Amino acid sequence: MISQDCVSPIPVLLMVRELGLGGSERQLVETALSLRGSPFVPHVGCFRPNGLRTQDLLQAGIPILQLPVQSFRSMAALRAGRQLARYIREHGIQIVHTFDAPLNIFAAPVVRWAGRAAVITSQRGHRDLTGRTMKWLLRATDRMADAVVVNCQSMRQYLLSEEGVTESKVHLCYNALDTERYRRRKTKSLFPGHLVIGTVCALRPEKGVDTLLRAFRDLCGLGAKMMIVGGGSEETKLLALAARLGIEADCHFEPVVTDVIEWLSQIDIFVLPSRSEALSNSLMEAMACGCCPIASRVGGNPELIEHGENGLLFEVDNVAELANHLRILLTDGSRRQTFADRSSAKMAQFTYAKTVATLQSIYESVLNPCTPQAPAPLASP
Repeated sequence: MISQDCVSPIPVLLMVRELGLGGSERQLVETALSLRGSPFVPHVGCFRPNGLRTQDLLQAGIPILQLPVQSFRSMAALRAGRQLARYIREHGIQIVHTFDAPLNIFAAPVVRWAGRAAVITSQRGHRDLTGRTMKWLLRATDRMADAVVVNCQSMRQYLLSEEGVTESKVHLCYNALDTERYRRRKTKSLFPGHLVIGTVCALRPEKGVDTLLRAFRDLCGLGAKMMIVGGGSEETKLLALAARLGIEADCHFEPVVTDVIEWLSQIDIFVLPSRSEALSNSLMEAMACGCCPIASRVGGNPELIEHGENGLLFEVDNVAELANHLRILLTDGSRRQTFADRSSAKMAQFTYAKTVATLQSIYESVLNPCTPQAPAPLASP
């Protein structure tokens, strides 16, 4: 490890599209805050700086570079590229670490052209979700990058086996969360006296919320209620599906919220029915908040849930299997509480201290390729 006593500060530029509520945005902001006091001095760059997390960075004295890019096919993108190169030069940036696909595509070629910093990109989701053009561009950034950071073993294997990324480039660094922040609260329930099944996610096709609604229909007579928190392109279709299934009276749809903990604290059984997933921040937050978890057996979900130990897993789109899992947990309060307690305890392992230590090791490895990388915060299950 680099000793603070023997090296000059190393400026690092962390980049993401915007500073809003998303998982990548949260990981970047918390990483920047946690890097303070380390040998690495954080700077942050983004296209849209007016998100809800901006104030946290400003209060911590972390500089924010705004690159006003609306489209990659514009003169503004070219001007922003020159602006980024100038910022890297003027601030002595030694590493540029991008946290999402748009910034991978924008920053990697600029930094390579500027030739003054190492490039680290991130892959936090399956590339088929981005479209053919974006997938091709992301493959190009793999060749430009000195390292690619993934947030679960499943995503690492995907890059190696399906995207052909060189094994030595791919580095595992699990997401982290502040478990104190996600401690379960006493809050007024929308459904007093009822067990609540719920999910918190963007309402997009790959999230599989339609599977959850169909499984919920098969639980008639158990008195459970459903809570779906989040907005997105599928919202109208899902509302219509709930009506067709005859369950709309037992379902509550809540748009995007800023205080997700208040809503998680009302959920007894949290379900993540995704068709595609990496390491889900939403699932981690629910587990930290004391919800009993069920998730599809896809991506990084099995790295968070050990089936039958701290939750249950089901095959993607298997409505009958999900309904059976829900029935078991609705009727077995002891098992439901055991899974919730064990899940909450597991989340205590995913600390920012461990994640930042791993990132620092990755940063050191690209600055000095002879430096061995430290192990990721958690071993794979």
